[in-house]
Amino acid sequence: MSKELAIPTTLPTGNIDAYISAAYQLPMLSAEEEKDLAVKLRNDNDLEAAHTLVLSHLRFVVRVARGYSGYGLALPDLIQEGTVGLMKAVRRFDPDMGVRLVSFAVHWIKAEIHEFVLRNWRIVKVATTKAQRKLFFNLRSSKKRLGWFSKEEVDGVAEELGVKPETVLEMEARLNNYDVAFDGAANDDDDKPVTAPAGYLADMRMEPASQLEQHDSESNDKEQLYLALQGLDDRSKEILQARWLSEKKATLHELADKYGVSAERIRQIEKAAMKKLKTQLVA
Repeated sequence: MSKELAIPTTLPTGNIDAYISAAYQLPMLSAEEEKDLAVKLRNDNDLEAAHTLVLSHLRFVVRVARGYSGYGLALPDLIQEGTVGLMKAVRRFDPDMGVRLVSFAVHWIKAEIHEFVLRNWRIVKVATTKAQRKLFFNLRSSKKRLGWFSKEEVDGVAEELGVKPETVLEMEARLNNYDVAFDGAANDDDDKPVTAPAGYLADMRMEPASQLEQHDSESNDKEQLYLALQGLDDRSKEILQARWLSEKKATLHELADKYGVSAERIRQIEKAAMKKLKTQLVA
């Protein structure tokens, strides 16, 4: 099969223009060649046949992916997701159905791209139900003008897509919103108003109840740490205190000289003591 042999095993990577150019230069298969390859894949699990089927249809994946470029996502990512859908379609394609692979694969290619767009278009997912997903990919194309929908337009879109008018209004509001960072960008200008959501939260740190709660929590932590330390042997307790609780922390070599052992032995004792201490604190 000459076309099958003419298809390369790899395509250029690192440059999307070179990849697309190479995809469009790949030979297309005739209906007979496509069916023969699909039969080989189905009956013999011929992976070379699957490889040829996928590569010969990459130009179609590129064409479909370009139709979703208006969502602000990278074209290479869209092509990658569409290729995943194409590979799923090749695996499930039945050559006895009497249709071409491209007609069967379009559903799988678009499904994978749809999932990718919905996961990455916004931080907060905007479409979760079947009706919302349908609206997400049809609402913008249904608009005849800029601005919000009129009541007549809402009713028309709802009837056309088979959803409730309330669902159309809700999705329109979601599409017109935008993501806002909770903390917002760093702002050194004290005169500039705070617009991030975190700026509107009440500061409870100086409230008497919050201060009392923090003091009680710190006291409880110290008490629990003291009780846990009492469960260690004297040498392990002294090593931990010297390494972590003293104002001037001792080094492994200093403690090794003090106890007449190697620095590695001090490290082992410290590690074992920390593990035991952690076990007692979480108990």
